[in-house]
Amino acid sequence: MPASAFLAFSALARIASLNLCTDEYLLLLARPGEVASVSYLSQDPQESPLWPTARAYKGNRGSLEDVLTMRPTIILTMGGGGRATKLIAPRLHIKAIDLPFGSSLDDVERNLRVVATALGEPQRATPWIEQIKQLRRTLPRQPYDSIFISGHGDSLSPGSLGAQWLQLAGFRQRALPGGKATLETLLTHPPSYLIRSNYRSGEMSGGLRWLDHPIVRHAASKQLVADGRRWTCLGPLMIGEIKRLRKSAP
Repeated sequence: MPASAFLAFSALARIASLNLCTDEYLLLLARPGEVASVSYLSQDPQESPLWPTARAYKGNRGSLEDVLTMRPTIILTMGGGGRATKLIAPRLHIKAIDLPFGSSLDDVERNLRVVATALGEPQRATPWIEQIKQLRRTLPRQPYDSIFISGHGDSLSPGSLGAQWLQLAGFRQRALPGGKATLETLLTHPPSYLIRSNYRSGEMSGGLRWLDHPIVRHAASKQLVADGRRWTCLGPLMIGEIKRLRKSAP
């Protein structure tokens, strides 16, 4: 479809997002009348900081069938999870857009542009992209040796998108065998900073009990808490998280 035709079509967009991560882009960029539906996950306070906004819209369980009665003109999915949707939607005169799960900050910027263009106003992505570029321009020169951990010691690969965001906050993710931090590593070679995800911290689980181990709690002289909900998708909600972490580090 030519760009001009796509923009004209998008001017009347009503978008249904079928994925927590696409919900993020839609809720940040769309106006109320342009949102047909978002996933139930984004309406859960333990899954998304955008839950107050998300609850203003009808929820779905991630399938095309869930949103057909809402008459969307565009369906948003992510990471190839909507192959069937992409095949069926055009037959129903619905455009399907499958965003890639980002592997770089450039990918996040691209996804912002794609969703803003689908909404008929590419310029809506500009303020978010400019904030990312500003963070990149002001990248701390000497990042701290750090380990990011979530349940069971799960961490980040040094070249991953999560590590790229962490670098913008002034922290260098340490390479770990298998992408995990062990109690032995934390005890014998603690990082300068331990950054702990608080994802679903109110629940009882083996992963969360691991985070409460005395070795973990005293593994570094400096520890910061990460809003784990923002780290699930590593999209534009990370902008505020990185700014907060920058202020948290002395």
